[in-house]
Amino acid sequence: MLGTIKDKASSFRRRLPIDEHWWTKYDLLRVLVRRDLDARYKGSVIGNLWPLLNQLSQLFIYIYVFSVVLKVKLSLHGIAGDSHLTFGLWLFAGILPWLAFSGGLAQSATSVVNQNNFVKKVVFPLALLPLVPILSIFIETSFGLAALIVAVALMIHQLPVTLALLPLIWMPQLLLTAGLGYIFAGLTVFLRDIPQTLTVILNFWFYLTPIIYPITSIPPKFRFIVNWLNPMTALSEVYRDLILVGKIQHWGEWGVLWIVSLVVFIIGFTIYRKLRPAFADVL
Repeated sequence: MLGTIKDKASSFRRRLPIDEHWWTKYDLLRVLVRRDLDARYKGSVIGNLWPLLNQLSQLFIYIYVFSVVLKVKLSLHGIAGDSHLTFGLWLFAGILPWLAFSGGLAQSATSVVNQNNFVKKVVFPLALLPLVPILSIFIETSFGLAALIVAVALMIHQLPVTLALLPLIWMPQLLLTAGLGYIFAGLTVFLRDIPQTLTVILNFWFYLTPIIYPITSIPPKFRFIVNWLNPMTALSEVYRDLILVGKIQHWGEWGVLWIVSLVVFIIGFTIYRKLRPAFADVL
């Protein structure tokens, strides 16, 4: 049965107008990501369930601080507003893309310097190195996403049809993360302070993004800047639209996010490609 599926997949791949060279890179990337995921929690009892537990622990902490201590309440379409779980779901939906973005970006920054054995191999496609941690973290956060969808289904007894649009928000998320990852991964080879600097930047970026607070709490004179010039705002808000609200309320921001992500990816990959020839000499 498995052999038949693999044969059909191979036949389908051959029919697609994609050069075999790209399929080879895809297969190599898939192997590297799988190896990275296996190595992260090798020897642990629950293995790759640790990311889910880490995400849920952060969620419970924020629920306690904002819902229990600060008594924050939030009303969502189709979900009771007087429940502490309402704010928790809203918070979790916004923090999941941030965890994937910040975690992938932080680890991609050191992806080249930590794999200098690959850098010195002439035939190895170095463009894959920053993508490995980005995809690994993205897959890990999918456990949390699955848990969130189950929680929403239990609360409202149905699943929003907008969940089918999730792949359309994953693409700009990955493009944005990969573009910045290429920039920081390339620069880290020459300036080892980059990862520490990135940690500081991400800390500021997190609190400048309406993830743990609604955008309506931002003063109106700053709201336009946060809403339209911060791509992570659009990302978290669209996630909430698709998973919790069940309708798109941020079409414009979503469109801007696509444009920004594509531009950042092109710029990031271009910078990385120009710096790549000097990697072997520096490392």
